Amino acid sequence: MSNQKIVTIGGGAGSFMVLSGLKKRPVDLTAVVSMSDDSGSTGILRDELGVLPPGDVRQCLVALSQSSQVLRDLFNYRYASGGLSGHSFGNIFLSTLEKVTGGLDLAISEAGRILRIKGRVLPVTLGNTRLVATLKDGREIIGEGKIYANAADLSKLKKLSLRPAVSVNPEIIEAIKQADKIIINPGDLYVSLIPNFLVQGLSQAIAKAQAKVIYVGNLMTKPGQTDGYSLVDYLLEIEKYLGQGIIDYAIYNKERPSDQLLKKYARQGETVVLPGDFSKLRGIKLLSYNLLSHKVSHAKKSDNLANFRSLIRHDSDKLAEVIYKL
Repeated sequence: MSNQKIVTIGGGAGSFMVLSGLKKRPVDLTAVVSMSDDSGSTGILRDELGVLPPGDVRQCLVALSQSSQVLRDLFNYRYASGGLSGHSFGNIFLSTLEKVTGGLDLAISEAGRILRIKGRVLPVTLGNTRLVATLKDGREIIGEGKIYANAADLSKLKKLSLRPAVSVNPEIIEAIKQADKIIINPGDLYVSLIPNFLVQGLSQAIAKAQAKVIYVGNLMTKPGQTDGYSLVDYLLEIEKYLGQGIIDYAIYNKERPSDQLLKKYARQGETVVLPGDFSKLRGIKLLSYNLLSHKVSHAKKSDNLANFRSLIRHDSDKLAEVIYKL
């Protein structure tokens, strides 16, 4: 029996989690990665070196790596002090490799060989673009980092767009044509997921695909961005940009985190994503499972993900099993 061909679409941590589980299954993986990030280390490298954003690419490469733990840790290592403070080694490595090879696609191929990745990582576009949020009063917030910083304004969002407009990486069209399953990963709705569907040609390719299209729901809301959003709200928002009738399945977690953890999250303004009113959806089959991870997370001080947000997270193996068997 030939391997399932799976294409995943997303940004950073959500893609990392989905890919980490799926790589252990007999699958051919293609990770499509968002290219609009301009915050933190990634933003500085974009501005100073004129490169495409490396951060989400790095996380996908590490997730798919079959190299030693030391090499994976090296790529995720984040400098805590000095002139490189805030940068991760992998971001600097990829940006330098892009300068040496002349393109991010070539840099990813080289880094993939070094990390012995299972599958492929493809930037959603090879064009240099920024995310633009247009508000109902006509104001514009330009850049993912600024949109993040002004999250309160997203309640007045009229639409998201990319400037300049860019076209989908042609390799992705081919991968989608051959795919058995297309997974929309969990992640930040407005800055990790939707920017992919703003790239010209991607939504059209997914709409034409023979593959099952599967959305994996977020566990928790994002303060200022998706306050009070249900699973249904997330799906309706994605459909605005992807198109209706394209998503076949939505997988979501039905297991309740501990009250102690929920209180911690509530202090940061984050709540559990509840299912919502299914009657608003057309043609999407909803599938619920116990998907929480019960592993204890030991994050390093230098890692900017080292915060309470890693306490409630998906179990990548449980989720991979559901996706693989679907």
